Amino acid sequence: MYIDSSGTFHFTNVPTSTNYKLYIKERKERERQQRVNTKKFDDIIKKAQKKYGIEFSLIKAVIEVESGFNPKAVSKKGARGLMQIMPDNYKNLFIKDPFNPSQNIMGGTLYLQRLLKWNKYKLPLALAAYNAGQEAVDKYKSIPPFKETQNYVRKVMKIYSRYKQS
Repeated sequence: MYIDSSGTFHFTNVPTSTNYKLYIKERKERERQQRVNTKKFDDIIKKAQKKYGIEFSLIKAVIEVESGFNPKAVSKKGARGLMQIMPDNYKNLFIKDPFNPSQNIMGGTLYLQRLLKWNKYKLPLALAAYNAGQEAVDKYKSIPPFKETQNYVRKVMKIYSRYKQS
């Protein structure tokens, strides 16, 4: 940032002159992630994996993208908890308290299992349905042409791949 001779503030992350002084140092994405305990819910994820036959790495990737491992997360649309479950789905997924990490992960994994079966185990379609709803996937017979959903699928697949390698 720098202040020019007329008193105007200029901010950039790509300074063009030596007049700029560091204002805020941006953290890399990896550094931001490391502040969160990504292993905190591993025991519950392992139970969900065993019960529903969904890969540990996939469950963990969905949690990271959905809530950033925040069990108290609430979306603008009202989805709650680690796996961002909508209130309409609580009963069907056996969830009484969406902020309870165990109930949320078990319910979210059950939902993911159902979506995988419905979409003939095509993971990108199941993830699209998790994000946009099964109706949207059925309507377009592919990943819906929604930027948010396309980015969501891409992001989960990338993180899923990273977890599988570690």
